[in-house]
Amino acid sequence: MTSAKTSITRQESCNPALVRRIAAMLDLPSDGLSPGDPLPRGWQFFLMGADTRRSKLRGDGFPGLGVPMPDLDLPRLVLGGRTVAFHHEIPIGVDVVRSSTVHNVEHKSNDNGPMAIVTLKHELHVPGAPGPALVETQTYLLRSRASVSGPWRDAAGGEPVAAQYLSTFVPDETLLFQYSALGFNSHKIHIDREHARDVEGFPDLVVNGGLVTLLLTEFLRRELDVTPAAIKTRHVTPLFCNRAITLAADRIGEAWKLRAFDSDNRLAIDMEVSAQ
Repeated sequence: MTSAKTSITRQESCNPALVRRIAAMLDLPSDGLSPGDPLPRGWQFFLMGADTRRSKLRGDGFPGLGVPMPDLDLPRLVLGGRTVAFHHEIPIGVDVVRSSTVHNVEHKSNDNGPMAIVTLKHELHVPGAPGPALVETQTYLLRSRASVSGPWRDAAGGEPVAAQYLSTFVPDETLLFQYSALGFNSHKIHIDREHARDVEGFPDLVVNGGLVTLLLTEFLRRELDVTPAAIKTRHVTPLFCNRAITLAADRIGEAWKLRAFDSDNRLAIDMEVSAQ
């Protein structure tokens, strides 16, 4: 196991105009999104956008999130998981201090060859507030250019999705573009259909894992009136543009379990939520 503590610290603006654009992307009115109002939990992704110079991007276009993602001669990258702990609110209109770190790099190997697990850690601090407002980690899997395999190729569809609460939507190219633009994410699997198909071996553009996480937290916020205190997601398999995604939510005691399923009812994302 190798630890790589590459870090940056930046001042970021919780800009009201960008917040309104997130609302527009989600097809929501901008009521209640004025300076001083709390940023909806789950919308923090734009505060951790990359500013990696174009000449420093990985070959697949992925910029990292605030810190350059190491290449490690492993050209395939997918999101493996995410944790977020919400400690206090971020007011719209304030400047925050963002610290981002390549927290850990773990080298492994499997039947397809070498791989690495890279963990990025972010903290967002509101001036004058005690401790971070939010701590988030993202775990990425870096793999060699082996043949792509996945349940979209060789596994039968799942049983009909059953849950206490269900919702279905179809992500299109416009949604993927807007989310990628707001987060300054140039990973080609989300924006370049030819690359996604011919180079990565996917059947279509891959839906951003962070976008589906956002849609799951919005399902909680808008449909179930739940404010998350912490979330933990596990990404099982990719989801694809123009294919239906089913969101499912079940209350388990004081916590929630959310899942996202692909168009063949196969589990794609598993999320555990602690409610405030």
